[in-house]
Amino acid sequence: MPPALARNRSFRPCYWHRAGGQTLDTIKARGTLDCGVNVGVAGFSLPDSQGVWRGMDADLCRGLAAALFGDPNKVRFVPLTAVQRFTALQSAEIDVLIRQTTLTMTRDTTLGLRMVAVNLYDGHGFMVRKEAGIDDPKGMDGMTICLSPGTTNELVTADWFRTNGLRFTPLLQERMQDNAQALQAGRCDAIGTDATQLAALRSQFTKPGDFIILPQRFSKEPYGPVVRRDDQEWFDVVRWTISALIQAEELGVTSQNTESLKTSQSPDIRRLLGVDPVLGNALKLDPAWATNAIRAIGNYGELFERHLGPKTAIGLERGMNRLWTEGGLMYSWPMR
Repeated sequence: MPPALARNRSFRPCYWHRAGGQTLDTIKARGTLDCGVNVGVAGFSLPDSQGVWRGMDADLCRGLAAALFGDPNKVRFVPLTAVQRFTALQSAEIDVLIRQTTLTMTRDTTLGLRMVAVNLYDGHGFMVRKEAGIDDPKGMDGMTICLSPGTTNELVTADWFRTNGLRFTPLLQERMQDNAQALQAGRCDAIGTDATQLAALRSQFTKPGDFIILPQRFSKEPYGPVVRRDDQEWFDVVRWTISALIQAEELGVTSQNTESLKTSQSPDIRRLLGVDPVLGNALKLDPAWATNAIRAIGNYGELFERHLGPKTAIGLERGMNRLWTEGGLMYSWPMR
């Protein structure tokens, strides 16, 4: 085993060689999708008062289940911390990880896993108390910063402070909710994580107006699903389901108009909605796979606006997550 992999305690050598490429068949035989999500972050994956998982990541799990089975409810949510997430996927406790996970080269090449596609572009930032009077991270010298271990945010924070000759004391806790409580209680002076997650955490604070998210960003944090390397067919299903949601927004296909648009003369719309079954056949799924996913959770724009947009408690503008035709980075690969 290469030394770099030996040092990675979450790595399970050669697991993906042993698995034999049966993930998609196993899911179909089981009749449910086992989807790994965060233990609880508003806007992404958080149980409501009835125990129903809500958020963008939770709905992506449902959309994938709808593509597979025609039923968005055929999904089992498995809450995972940052430390647990990759091991759970490697050991086949889950079929797919959809949990605010940054797609990086070493994760893609050393863990026996495969980063699939980007469903959200983000960047590392800091949240501090408004009364601290800080508008630039360089004023954070000597602060205690709450971070989650095993995340890119832990590394980005350490790198940035070291590069700028500044000091900080990390307070490491697996659950981001514990970091949020620590900041509100004064046990740390700031939280370092991705900006969308900072906004989600602040929306749950007792006094959200007492805290500010600094405007500076220090990293590229593209989020996306992760699967094992043992099943190329399963990789394809996950990747092209994400792409279908983006393509749907590009084409004006929504959760409400899939039926009426089946009479469209647009070849792109007819392929997407399964009137021309070429896409479903390529994935070994029902021709209506994309229709079922879009009907269940909406196109990408609907998904973002429902869980993260300006009218929600999270209150985020789309920014980089706008379509490419609107100056953003969201771009579906040609579905033909």
